[in-house]
Amino acid sequence: RLAELGIELPDPPGAVASYVPWIQTGNVIITSGQLPWQDGIIAFAGKLGAELDEQQGYEAARLCAINAIAQLKAACGELDRITRILRLEGNVHSAVGFQGQPQVLNGASELMNHVFGDRGLHTRTALGINEMPLNAAVQLSVMAEVS
Repeated sequence: RLAELGIELPDPPGAVASYVPWIQTGNVIITSGQLPWQDGIIAFAGKLGAELDEQQGYEAARLCAINAIAQLKAACGELDRITRILRLEGNVHSAVGFQGQPQVLNGASELMNHVFGDRGLHTRTALGINEMPLNAAVQLSVMAEVS
């Protein structure tokens, strides 16, 4: 499905501090927070509702999801092993008064649904936060079940 959507997975981004990019326990893979990295830089930096608009946030969340899928592939080898995307946890770098976090995180949710079909339907948390590592617009963590 990635090819149908015109998406080529990047190399999974490395950790930027003292943690691992993903961990597997039993049949669940959990990614660390994925930022909107593209070609080694943060592609969307700043706060939603100030420097960035909702559409840019949507694109940032989508890019975070692409990086998360790259992490899942690194963890399990083949994406066909993903039996279910269980949960997305998203933090949106938000200016005071910005309340569009759910719409921003739809960029990630809709991509997961398109890539994985029914296996991509998931639970989700969408939070607004005042500060973000590396001034990134969005950070996304994913929990997935594998066979």
